[in-house]
This record gives sequence, structure tokens and C-alpha cells, in this order.
Amino acid sequence: MLNAASHRPPLAPTTALLLTGGGARAAYQVGVLEAIADIRKDAGALAEGNPFPIIAGTSAGAINASALACGSDDFDGTVRRIVNIWKNFHADQIYRADSLSMLRSGATWMTLLSVGWLLTKLWRIRPRSLLDNAPLAELLKQLVPLERLPYLIRKGHMQALAVTASSYSSGEHITFYEGDKRLLPWVRSQRRSVRDHITHAHLLASSAIPFVFPATPLQIDGRTEYFGDGSMRQSAPVAPAIHLGGERILVVGAGRMHEPKNEAHLHTTSSYPSLAQIAGHALSNIFLDALAVDVERVRRINQTMSLVPHELRSASALRPVKLLLIAPSQRLDAIAARHVGDLPAAVRTMLGGVGVSSSAADVKGAALASYLLFEPGYTVELMALGYADAMRQGAEVCAFFDWTDPQALPHAAQVGQPSVPERRMDPLRLR
Repeated sequence: MLNAASHRPPLAPTTALLLTGGGARAAYQVGVLEAIADIRKDAGALAEGNPFPIIAGTSAGAINASALACGSDDFDGTVRRIVNIWKNFHADQIYRADSLSMLRSGATWMTLLSVGWLLTKLWRIRPRSLLDNAPLAELLKQLVPLERLPYLIRKGHMQALAVTASSYSSGEHITFYEGDKRLLPWVRSQRRSVRDHITHAHLLASSAIPFVFPATPLQIDGRTEYFGDGSMRQSAPVAPAIHLGGERILVVGAGRMHEPKNEAHLHTTSSYPSLAQIAGHALSNIFLDALAVDVERVRRINQTMSLVPHELRSASALRPVKLLLIAPSQRLDAIAARHVGDLPAAVRTMLGGVGVSSSAADVKGAALASYLLFEPGYTVELMALGYADAMRQGAEVCAFFDWTDPQALPHAAQVGQPSVPERRMDPLRLR
């Protein structure tokens, strides 16, 4: 005779969300999240509660991740709130963009680049960063109510929040996590995890783009270490979500995973690269390359595991992970090139000194600006792109969550009505 437990439906796999870094590029993630909320509503899955009990983030993605986690008892409402904030962003909410502040920070760097580091000895100049992100510290208090997180974990709305940063002091890559007490820390080569109470300082550390924003001091193992952007030296971006128990992981990127071959020649020039081009190239390496490699690694492991007989899988430390990647279908550098003129005049002047122009044709020069363009013209366009890309993958999203796909319902085609995503994908909806 079967017992009652045998009639219970199998538990749904634990779902994790991974939001990567990229400064202002993180606006793309917000558009994706809004689309997920709309797809979820149309699929009739609102009763399931928070769709992401595990949320991991790095850099600006850590800020979005934490804001989402701190409102996990009202996923839809929290997403709308994050959308409204990003729609109205201005650079001076993230860093000091007035002329006086530029003289204190950016101009110092420009002087050192042009005159020489000898001035550091003569004038005792010790520049910490290109920009001062003090305004971001104030914004985080409004955007991310971290004091709610322990309550949400106790009530089961969240299983874990993870924020990753890189230590300039020790060279280690650290994932700080707060979550269920049963979650154990992990250690790998040059990277490890630390159970901690996530604070706004962790978010400032994780989002401190190298050279651009100052390092943030954090207490770890009884000592003070200085941390910068978590995308630096991040060899396995997907790993924290897996270690924290994610069995299916939605990954939202901040740049195209691969440049199409037929577009590779469009932005190629024979002139010597400007400092802005070199800096943009370096930041792309930090923020984009590791994710593409890690996604390929996870998929390769999944393929290998599928070839292993079921009875032998239990003997392996590896396990298959259901992974869905949503990444920009357009080049974000090209979008940024159209909006460089939106930057505050003082910031535009400073970036012009290293080769960022206001020409929409200067895509390579705009790569650096793409991380600093916290202006609504740019962020709203990225959000619209994220929304459209996620809606385009609506069937995959529904399959990933095991939701009912409203587009697949036979009566939708019979009635002759436009599909749900088509009705929602108004390019002016976010403007």
C-alpha cells in the first residue's frame, strides 16, 4: 500500500538568480526582471511567491540583487520600485559630477597622467579614484533596506543572498552570503565564501569599478581589508548560486556573450587605440569574459552528466544544473555612443581627455562611458532592450520555471489576438 508521501508531487527545484556586473549597464537587468514579472503574471504563477529564493549578484548586479532580495515578500511590487528608480537615474545620484568634485578627483588623475607621478612626492597627492561615489552610499539607504533581510530569511521568502567582492589586500575573491543557517561555506583556489551580515558597505565594495570608484574597507577574519569590484578575478561567476543550492539558475548578463562575425569589422580602425578604448577593453574583460566562459563550462558539465548512467551520478560531486541565460541582443557600447552627450558636462570633459567623444560613431571610445552613463536616456533604452529580449525568450522562461506558457494555449491563435508579449512590447512603455 502506498503511503501519503508517495502521492505528493515532487518538490520544485530551487531557483537562483545571478545578476552580473557592469555599472550603468545593469539597467538591462531591470528590464529583464520586469519582463519576468509580467510573464509570471500572465502564466498565472503569482501564488508561487518569490520565484528566486537564492539571489547572487556582483558589482552593480549586487545592488539590484540586494534590492530584490529585500523585497522578496512582494516580488512584483519590488520590481516595479526598482524600475521606477532606474528610469529616473542621474549620474549625480551615483557619483559627484559637479565641476568642483571633478577638480578634486578626476582632474588630479588627469594631471598625474599628463605631468607625471613625480607630483605625488612633491605635493603628496594620493588620488584614490577617478570618481567619488559618496552619493551612491546615500542612495543605497533608500533603495536597499537590508535590515529586512534576516526577517525574510526566517519567514522563508529567501534562502540566501550572496554578494561578491575582490580583496586588494589579500588578492582573494570573496563571496559574502547571508542565508539559511544550514548553508555551508566553500573554499576554492583563490576564491572562497564568508557567512556575514550583508551591509551597504559590502555593496559599495562589490560595485567599486577599479580605478573609477574607491576601494571599500571591510572586516574579515578580524582584520580590515580593502575591497573592489567583485567582477575582478572572478573565474566562476555562476559558482555562488550553485554552492548555495541553486538547481536551476537564471543568469542575466550585461553584454553580448559573443560578437557576431559579420559585425566584427564594423568598428575596426587602423588608428592607435585611445586610453578610453583600452580602458573599455579592460573593463569588458573584467565584466563579460568570465561569465561567457563559465556558462560554457556549466553547459559542458551538464552534457557530460547526461552521458553518465543515473546510478553512477550519486558517486560524483557534480550535478546537472538547469541554466537559462538572458543577455543583450544588441551591443551596449553602440547604445552608449548615442548617449555620451547626456553625461554631466564636467564628466564629459574629463572623459574627453582620455578619448571618449560625443560622436555616435565612436563605439569603441564609448565602451568606457557605457559603465558610467547613469542617465535616463541610456538606462531607459537598456531597460527596454532587456524587457524585449526576455519577452522574446518567453517560451524558454516559462519552460525554465515550469509555468504555463500563454502563447502556447490554442485559443490564443484561434481568437486572432496578438500574443501577450506583443501587446506588452511597446517601445515607448518605459520612456
